[in-house]
Amino acid sequence: MDVKREGVARKKAIKRAVIVVITLAAVGAISWQLSKLKPAAPTVERATVWIDSVKRGPIVIERRGLGTLVPEDIVWIPAQFDSQVARIDKKGGDEVQPNTIIMVLTNPDMEVAANDLEWQIKQAEADLQDTRVKLESQKFDQQSVVESTESDMKQAELTKDRDQQLLKLNLKADMDAQISKANWEKLVAKYKIEKEKLDIMKDSIDAQIESKQVAIEKLKAQYALKKKQFDELTIRAGISGKVQEMTLQVGQKVKPGDVLAKVASPQKLMARLQIAETQAKDIALGQKAEIDTRNGIVPGHVIRIDASIVNGTRTVDCKLDGPLPPGAVPDLSVDGTIEISRLDNVVYVGRPVFGQENSVVSLFKLDEDGKGATRTQVKLGRSSVNTIEVLEGLKVGDQVILSDMSAQDQNPRIRLN
Repeated sequence: MDVKREGVARKKAIKRAVIVVITLAAVGAISWQLSKLKPAAPTVERATVWIDSVKRGPIVIERRGLGTLVPEDIVWIPAQFDSQVARIDKKGGDEVQPNTIIMVLTNPDMEVAANDLEWQIKQAEADLQDTRVKLESQKFDQQSVVESTESDMKQAELTKDRDQQLLKLNLKADMDAQISKANWEKLVAKYKIEKEKLDIMKDSIDAQIESKQVAIEKLKAQYALKKKQFDELTIRAGISGKVQEMTLQVGQKVKPGDVLAKVASPQKLMARLQIAETQAKDIALGQKAEIDTRNGIVPGHVIRIDASIVNGTRTVDCKLDGPLPPGAVPDLSVDGTIEISRLDNVVYVGRPVFGQENSVVSLFKLDEDGKGATRTQVKLGRSSVNTIEVLEGLKVGDQVILSDMSAQDQNPRIRLN
């Protein structure tokens, strides 16, 4: 009985060992097969992604930027002299004309200097008149001497001629004839001298009068300058428009260069756009632009490109070529689009979220049934605001996901639900 039981137990042990070996082998085979299987693709809701089709045709290369409307004609009115605000006639927002007085400044020293020069001119003019009278009197005295000498000379000449005639008739002594002749020659010499003195005196009078007049003109020029500077203390608008800035108060002191006010013409506005520095390199003067004022689109063109870069953007000014829509005022926010060029017969697609021009990006291309998408390397070319050129990796008709898919960077495929 004991031998029979031992045989049965041995058979059962062998049977269990075989089952264990077979089970382990099956588990190993299943694990090996499972290791060869790819992980299941994650599922993405179709409604949450942006899908676009690859097309062929013309595209417009554009650059877009935000900005504001600013006046073309802006007059910054600076202080010319040290002064003090005496009166303010206009505030910010008031309409003005070129001769409208905005404010009045005061500078007592300038007023005193102008008055002093005015009195100096009057004194110099009186002095000129006095000098002219005195010199004319001296000229008349010298002219009288000349005329008297001329008269004496003529009488001496007659006496000389008479004595010469009498000498020939032996009615006059030779000595008397010689004396009359010497007297005549002396008066001739004196006449010449007095005549020259009169001519010199006339030139001297003219020179002295001219010198006095030059001094007066110099004082008048100084007075005109001071008067002009004094008049400039009355601040006028200079153009027709509106006062944009007015921050001064009555009694406030200003120094040369301080901005007193800013006047702008609201009828002539331009768009000042901020363009990303990476895109501004393609912008050139004269390129067409469209300015969206939120109440209409106005055509324009580029008239200025700022050379400096501030906070990653460059300032581009666009002149408006069409009439302004209602409600267009300075500082109104606008959206500007600048046309760079036009491309014909190119393969293009909507611009991906992270798609930069002349780069290679990874996009999910949809399967033919549209239920899944596979990651594909795509080479991009020139870009516009909303579209970009496709150089390699896609063909016309392909559909790709343009949304931000960075959450699926580790997955080569996705499922669309």
